[in-house]
Amino acid sequence: MTIQEKDITDHGAIIGVRELALSAAGAAALRAAVRIGVAEKLGDQPRTPAELAAALGVDTEMLGRLLRALAQHGVFTQTGDGYAHTATSRLLRENDPNSLKYYVLWVTEPWTWELWPHLEEAVRNGRGGFEEKYGTDFFSYLHKNWPASAEVFNKAQTELSRLATHAVAAALDLSGVGTLVDVAGGHGYTLATLLEKNPHLDGVLFDLPPVVAEADSRLRDGGDLAARARIVGGSCLDAIPVEADAYLFKNILEWADENSVTALRNAARAGRPDSRFFIITNMIDGSPEIKFTTGTDLLFLLNSDGRKHTTETITAVVRKADMRVVSMRPVNSYLHLLEAAPST
Repeated sequence: MTIQEKDITDHGAIIGVRELALSAAGAAALRAAVRIGVAEKLGDQPRTPAELAAALGVDTEMLGRLLRALAQHGVFTQTGDGYAHTATSRLLRENDPNSLKYYVLWVTEPWTWELWPHLEEAVRNGRGGFEEKYGTDFFSYLHKNWPASAEVFNKAQTELSRLATHAVAAALDLSGVGTLVDVAGGHGYTLATLLEKNPHLDGVLFDLPPVVAEADSRLRDGGDLAARARIVGGSCLDAIPVEADAYLFKNILEWADENSVTALRNAARAGRPDSRFFIITNMIDGSPEIKFTTGTDLLFLLNSDGRKHTTETITAVVRKADMRVVSMRPVNSYLHLLEAAPST
């Protein structure tokens, strides 16, 4: 390699490090755009920063700077007539079928900015340490001290469920299942989809009382699926008070391993010897969305001593719960479906 070629290579590395070090600017810009409502206000035709600023009631120059920064990432695009939507910026609209509006808000909530500086400490001592810093576990603290953020979380989970649930429903063969419990199933979007696809199926939505209080309208009294649905409030870390043919853990066993083991054991205690246990999770190894998965892995470390799993780590969790992995296969580009069974 010549000196000139090395200079070019080094310059590319320099650019890469500088941009990565400023990644927080991109996250902050996305959050600001969502909170201000830029994507919602921008219609199908380009609008100038001045036009948008007037409609949104914000400063024209500062909005222009925000749009300029986001456009470098493909979020909006600058045209001769102002700024226009891109496929990426449309995902910030709440009514987009693939909306990620609440996901963006969730991973940029104020508490996330409090946690990221503790990553060095977590790497040094092997724990995220949320309970030591805040006096209780993350989700208890969230519901008590950041209730608005808890609502953002539930909406974000529903968004993510919409993106994956049809693939999950296609992957789950429930032909021999009479009753399924969706453990920590949030507002029940996944359960409602499974009930619609499987007319023979009865379902139980099980999650914390404040969460199930806002359950999908299809599952509640008067809803289209209410006759085949039950809504039960509680914590899977205490007990799962429902006997069923199958238990579903969708993107749940990603908190501290000891909690995942407890939740699986509680499901096994609640079920019968022939009950089935389905685990759906993002897998790190082989993921085509590795930046998303590994980034989330670090966030989970800090908020709950959790993780995104590899094949090895999820298998270890199942074994510690006195269970075994029966099968494992992809659901889509980033989810895997595991079926577990008691070891004995």
